[in-house]
Amino acid sequence: MKSEALERVVSFSGGVIHTTSFTAGGHQLLANPAGEFSMRVAREQSNRKPRGLTPLEAGAPLVSTKFFSGQGIDTSRYDDTRPDAPKWVDSRRVEASSWSALAGDTTATLTQPAPGITRLSLRTPLDKNAMLSGVSVELVYELYDSHPAVRKWAVVRNGGLRWLRLDDMTIDDVHLVPLARKSLAAGMSGAQPSVVAFDGPGGHFGAIAASEIPSALHTINEQGGMGYTKGLFEWVLGPGEEFISEAVFYYLYSGAVTPTISSVSTPLDRAIEGPYAEFLKRYVGIAAETAPVHGPQWMTWAYFYDKIDDQLVRQLAQIAARAGFTEMLFDDGWQKGRLGTQVDTAKFPDFAATAEFVRKQGLELGLWVSCYRDTDSPDLVQMPEARVLPPMIRTAALPGLAMSFASPWRDLYVKDLAALARRYHVTYFKQDFSAILFGDLAEGHESRTRRESLLRGLRGLLAAQAELRRTAPDVVNEITHEIYWGTPGVPADLAALKTTARFHIPLNDALGAERNWRAQSGDAVAEHAAALRQGCWVARQRFYSHRGLPLYAIEFYGAATADREGSLAPSIQDRQVASWLMGQPVCFSGDLRTLSEAQIAHYRERLETVRRLEKTYGIFKRFQFSGVPEPTDVDWHWWGKLDPQGHGAVVVVRGSGGAAQRAVNVPWVRRSESYRVSGLLSGKSYGVLSGAALRDVGIPMDLPVYGQEILELAPPLL
Repeated sequence: MKSEALERVVSFSGGVIHTTSFTAGGHQLLANPAGEFSMRVAREQSNRKPRGLTPLEAGAPLVSTKFFSGQGIDTSRYDDTRPDAPKWVDSRRVEASSWSALAGDTTATLTQPAPGITRLSLRTPLDKNAMLSGVSVELVYELYDSHPAVRKWAVVRNGGLRWLRLDDMTIDDVHLVPLARKSLAAGMSGAQPSVVAFDGPGGHFGAIAASEIPSALHTINEQGGMGYTKGLFEWVLGPGEEFISEAVFYYLYSGAVTPTISSVSTPLDRAIEGPYAEFLKRYVGIAAETAPVHGPQWMTWAYFYDKIDDQLVRQLAQIAARAGFTEMLFDDGWQKGRLGTQVDTAKFPDFAATAEFVRKQGLELGLWVSCYRDTDSPDLVQMPEARVLPPMIRTAALPGLAMSFASPWRDLYVKDLAALARRYHVTYFKQDFSAILFGDLAEGHESRTRRESLLRGLRGLLAAQAELRRTAPDVVNEITHEIYWGTPGVPADLAALKTTARFHIPLNDALGAERNWRAQSGDAVAEHAAALRQGCWVARQRFYSHRGLPLYAIEFYGAATADREGSLAPSIQDRQVASWLMGQPVCFSGDLRTLSEAQIAHYRERLETVRRLEKTYGIFKRFQFSGVPEPTDVDWHWWGKLDPQGHGAVVVVRGSGGAAQRAVNVPWVRRSESYRVSGLLSGKSYGVLSGAALRDVGIPMDLPVYGQEILELAPPLL
């Protein structure tokens, strides 16, 4: 198999399958032949289908907030200890590189499912073993004419008569040579990064390993093998059933490591911001590519929490509109019981009128929703068995029940949100609260074991997102780290971004916006200003930690629109706008009522500038960082938001130190073109500069400590 600078040689003779060579730009990445694909298979001792829980035997409700994930997961919570629980026996490891004693002849099929895509399918019956009689494994590899990538997934079919359990599955069981491991997507709360680079000596070549397995269930081991997390994954395979795994892929890169006047440009960084990003959009699929572009957004939670009502949101909507925001999100607190999708009529006597008032201010309307429902909700009246079992409530104060995405309720959920969007002209849904993490063993749901329910639930959640995108394409669907696993939460990954237009990443930092904020030193103004600046630095770090994903699909919470006796200086407002432009400025929050007229006007001026740049150049979907300093808050760093012609914005930030003047190079422009360069925050004109000068000499800039600038690179005036 060969594509661009990638070559992978797979042998499938003699009853085994294994990769014998894997090269990037002529560099061998494979240490030695590994398992290629592996899993464990066991049979149910009595050959019975596992039985689910009934409501009468489910026990007392769990309180979800008591089980939030921290740094790891106690996998034993998913064990079934009932007397009649399935008994899995004869567990054995099945490995493609050494299954000759089990396997029959492999059948190879080569197809072209779409222009530019070549697919190799290797199907092997495991018919030499009585327990596995009728079982076959199909390994599917895809290559792409214009990208050095190989994508792979597995299909396990049970054509026999036994009930089987699959676990400990590695989809691409390779063993790479020792390479430097670099995370390109964040990992926390028991979840690994979904994108990791294995970088060769000197950074001249390597491989990006990426998993499309959702949430905490994906793992990328130290040798580069990719599959499901042991202890969290299992799948029951009944007679006549099949299991199709999620895909994983390697994207290879090679090239020169090129010094610049400020840093070095590596083939890894150039691949991430260029061809790899295009591969994600074209072949993996990114929902944000076809979703509406909204924002800047202001939301209610960070200061007001659930204490919102009609009078307050009308007051806030007017200020938000005058400050230049174009979208307002009503977070938790607008609905009855703070859970379902029925309006709290005590707080909002005429919600349609409230929604209309918000829209008349020029604001799109977004709503927060959860996957919990009150016991008297229409959902539970219509589908009383749709809740997860063991039952789960949010807290004693919020006793609504967690609903199951591994049940037909997910279809009702989507229809409900689509109807809500039509009724109130909602254009943004933020979906929240954790239910999947704890497992669902309810009889009649899709899951046959509590551990299996983790992948079933995650797949159901993402299927609901895909259906919502199809049913209501004008609505931006966002999920939070919490609904995707737990709190403090799991970061964004490729699996989520294939179906959700936005992902709200952890942690829920809104430094300086807190309702109970108190100065510690007695100098409230200086201390609050420092908190606001710190929030900007945290945002840049969190965005950059996800750079192996499209940052325009990432929401980080949040830039604090809150003042303490002048602490929110214009320079800090500028820093907020600049920092959130590493992605999109879609999550500002804080008590707008504290803003002066001057602060409101300053936000408006800056946000209007951002909207103009987006309308003119499409800056939100751009991010370049190769050949310039990495993010820092003690020196200078900058990044690009440029289109393929080199037009758009370059955001420059200085921290607490560094030189007063710096030459800011722009490696992403076309050397032979000319650009009119303007400082949009300072109002300074830098004239018309050649692409060669921007790349090799840079723009001489002066910034104060904690200063920032947004440079516009436009075509020269005719």
